[in-house]
Amino acid sequence: MILDNLIRENVKNMSAYSSARDEFNAAADDFLFLDANENPFDTDYNRYPDPYQHRLKAAISDIKQIPKENIILGNGSDEVLDLIFRAFCEPNQDEIITMPPTYGMYEVLANLNAIKTVAVPLKKGFQIDVDAVRSSITEQTKLIFICSPNNPSGNLLQINDIKIILDEFSGLVVIDEAYIDFAANSSFISELNDYPNLIITQTFSKGLAHAGIRVGMCFASERIISVLNKIKPPYNINQLSQSKALEVIQSFETYLFQIEIVKSERELLSEAFKTISWIQHIYPSESNFLLCKVDDANYRYKQLLEQKIVVRNRTNQHLCENCLRFTVGTPEQNQTLIKVLKQLDS
Repeated sequence: MILDNLIRENVKNMSAYSSARDEFNAAADDFLFLDANENPFDTDYNRYPDPYQHRLKAAISDIKQIPKENIILGNGSDEVLDLIFRAFCEPNQDEIITMPPTYGMYEVLANLNAIKTVAVPLKKGFQIDVDAVRSSITEQTKLIFICSPNNPSGNLLQINDIKIILDEFSGLVVIDEAYIDFAANSSFISELNDYPNLIITQTFSKGLAHAGIRVGMCFASERIISVLNKIKPPYNINQLSQSKALEVIQSFETYLFQIEIVKSERELLSEAFKTISWIQHIYPSESNFLLCKVDDANYRYKQLLEQKIVVRNRTNQHLCENCLRFTVGTPEQNQTLIKVLKQLDS
């Protein structure tokens, strides 16, 4: 893969915006900052945040065992995904491949950026149809999106299938690992040195329990990261989010413990669902949710709403007819759900 052939020409030729903190960055205690037109009165947040989140990236680097030069952070993973589109896809010309049922934002962002989406549906069992992917690749295909563990099915996609695509495709492969903390398999981060066309996204929203701070992580080659840094907004991660994310990393063991509880509760829910007559099939999950085929998804969804329980109705998705998606809650929340399901079953 030659990355220069994938970067949009206008991105290659543009000059990145240089913020005040790009031009000079030092500890506020050591210097008198009169360069960025900030309010001078100290509120703890009167100064612009670090545009490259150096402290947070260093902490993530230690946890993920990857150099900080291979990390970019976004205002949620969706911002990172949007940056990838804007860096590498020419509007009204290029194409991406998605594998439905999958995360809907890939197609939304493609539409926003005037990029054609070529959908190559997963096979029965929610696995990649490698031959169909091969035959769908054209000269205009720039990105292939793979969600593993997949949303909404919850399963891991087969590693060998992913590696075939990485080996054969001359464009970029984006693996969305939002749910990887709940999976038995390890992240593809360990494969970055072997695949220069690999981009991995993760998040603070799922296993790390901080969806509200909107911090997404992206891991790729230093060259890819440099392209994304060139076009990102200068202060895309605010100081509050940076500080909170650092606290999360410093309390990492707490979230690992919570993840183990969720995984245990996932199995408990799966066993309980087997006793509910109108739940016809429970799909294997490596995520923090269970996809279940039911007798009538629309009816059961309304029944649960009447009991003040909100689940996700996925019946309109490929391979998901009459399927509901149940997020794994706390032990107490799960017992409430089981109790209601049994009442509806009586």
